[in-house]
Amino acid sequence: MREPALVRAMRVTALEATALAGHLLLYPTGLRRDAPVPVPPEGFRGPRPVLLLHGFVDNRSVFTLLRLSLLRNGWQAVAGVNYSPFTTDLRAAAQALLAEIDAVRERTGHPRVDVVSHSLGGLVARYAVQRLGGHRRVHTLVTLGTPHQGTDAGVLLSVHPLVRQIRPGSPVLSELTEPTPGCDTRFVSFWSDHDPVMNPTGTARLDHPDLSVREVPVHGVGHLAMPAHWAVIARIRQELVDPGVGPAVQDARGDVA
Repeated sequence: MREPALVRAMRVTALEATALAGHLLLYPTGLRRDAPVPVPPEGFRGPRPVLLLHGFVDNRSVFTLLRLSLLRNGWQAVAGVNYSPFTTDLRAAAQALLAEIDAVRERTGHPRVDVVSHSLGGLVARYAVQRLGGHRRVHTLVTLGTPHQGTDAGVLLSVHPLVRQIRPGSPVLSELTEPTPGCDTRFVSFWSDHDPVMNPTGTARLDHPDLSVREVPVHGVGHLAMPAHWAVIARIRQELVDPGVGPAVQDARGDVA
């Protein structure tokens, strides 16, 4: 039996409120720079290193549960990346991300890494990959609730330069629509039908003729809860090791179709 829309909306709202409370509690733990990833033991052939990149006015603590899940499932090199809260240009954040990626590559000996990003962080990572040569360093880029086509939800915060850069038709977003031949990074775009930050609905879907993109619809999980939802986390792990397998992520109860 199909769940009434009002009941589902109430459950999604409750889940978002829980996610917000948990994140506020964890936020101070993510203010400092993350520790360097460990040097893998000689002969280690585990998964590629993973860098975690947060969204607007956030920090690496948003990925606390995802990070624990990766470490418990065989990943040894997982790093949370903070870009400065005073950053006013997405392009500068993308340059800084590349420096972090290169540091992890040098430390671990892996030629390429994977990146998991939330919201604005997805555009930062995408710019690094498409416009700054990052495709040679990033194997898979996972975006969670990222406004690939721009969003008007932040109109009240549009005084901030970063918010203006994610408005539909901004110069940065126009750059990301330009041809990018030779980009062999694999993109995985998680987008939710209950994400009020994505306005219009569906703007988190990534569509570019030169990119290899897999879309993962998420049902009944909002913007704040997406990086911490157990079913989303399980699907991220799956996409990093067994790409292209699995159904949409289903509702706030964590059911997977």
